[in-house]
Amino acid sequence: MKYIDDPQGQPVAGRPIGPEDTFRFRCHPQLACFNRCCHNLNLFVYPYDVLRLKRNLGISADQFIETYVDVVLREGNHFPEVVLRMAAADRAPCPFLTPQGCRVYADRPHTCRLFPMEQGARYAAATGRTEAVYFLRPPAFCLGPGEDRSLNVAAYIQEQQVQAYDPLTMAWAEVRRLFRDDPWGLEGPNGPKAKMAFMAAYNLDRFREFLFGSTFLKRYRVAPELVRKIRRDEEALLAFGFDWIRLFVFGIATPRIRPKH
Repeated sequence: MKYIDDPQGQPVAGRPIGPEDTFRFRCHPQLACFNRCCHNLNLFVYPYDVLRLKRNLGISADQFIETYVDVVLREGNHFPEVVLRMAAADRAPCPFLTPQGCRVYADRPHTCRLFPMEQGARYAAATGRTEAVYFLRPPAFCLGPGEDRSLNVAAYIQEQQVQAYDPLTMAWAEVRRLFRDDPWGLEGPNGPKAKMAFMAAYNLDRFREFLFGSTFLKRYRVAPELVRKIRRDEEALLAFGFDWIRLFVFGIATPRIRPKH
């Protein structure tokens, strides 16, 4: 997710493209480049990606993070990025790539769904919200744009079922934007507060244990119906985690979590 309004960010490559703009693209096994885009990737995965992937694989968030990703804190950043770890094989394939294609296709990451587009995030000061913007950026080797199929951005987003990902991915973009300033102070980005924030975003199994196995619900007022929902619904739990990061790290009040004192 590239932040278009970040004055320190790099320009976004690719052609800007709006919802009604059309482009030509089709991917299928008969193309000579099929699956080539699934090798040697620098693929960032977002919290909702991790939720879907670990659920698809039937493993815990701990297992997923340990096995499939690298957690990287780049210089000048104040929150780590989570990058899918490529397999140690010829041409460094995605760990989920098989001869038949993607074995987690139904729950493939947001970035994979949008290919050959890339999504950026622009903060709209008028609304105080972050909005999605898109860029068309097929790699030079991709033969998909030469196929005889034309569709617009909105239709492609619907076809690839991106809508299921967008609410939580854009909500995360809004939280992630807050980390452009250093919130950690002397504790630093590896302290207890930072570990709590990472857990609330990327390790929902442990975050759920924290909520229901600690004194959290004695210290904070959360509506009973919301408590019931986050106990059984991981998407609701993730959205709650974003609220908790806003409150716990940045002191941004939320009506969903109120201190009892």
